[in-house]
Amino acid sequence: MDQTLRQLGELLLGAVPTVILLGTLSILYSFLVHRPLTAVLAERHSRTQGAMERARADIAAAEARTADYEQRLREARQQVFKNQEARRQQATQSRNQTVNRARTRAQEQVKLARAGIEQDKQQAMAKLQSDAARLASDIVRTVLRPMGSPIQVGGQ
Repeated sequence: MDQTLRQLGELLLGAVPTVILLGTLSILYSFLVHRPLTAVLAERHSRTQGAMERARADIAAAEARTADYEQRLREARQQVFKNQEARRQQATQSRNQTVNRARTRAQEQVKLARAGIEQDKQQAMAKLQSDAARLASDIVRTVLRPMGSPIQVGGQ
């Protein structure tokens, strides 16, 4: 056992430089590789996150612009429909005014025609009455005249 302990001590004594070398290597690795690599990865992660956040912000801005564009498009369509409706109402009003003017002129022409017809009727009635009176007078003369006289027509 004594020999085993001595061999173990020699082994441990031989391992001391390896342990020191391993510790030194670990410290050098930490300073030269691990910390710069961790810093680069952190920076890369922050840049990636920043790019993703900027992309999200750009997407949100694009969606806002799209919504604004769609809203303006809806408003423009509504304005076009309002303008069309206003023109349609104006055309209807203009057509109604034209129809009313034509109707008024037609009614005036009908009134004038009726007045003319009434005047012609009055003239015809007056002529018929005078003709009836003349014919009655001719009939009475013809009936009352003596038998031997020639017949005179029309009061001559």
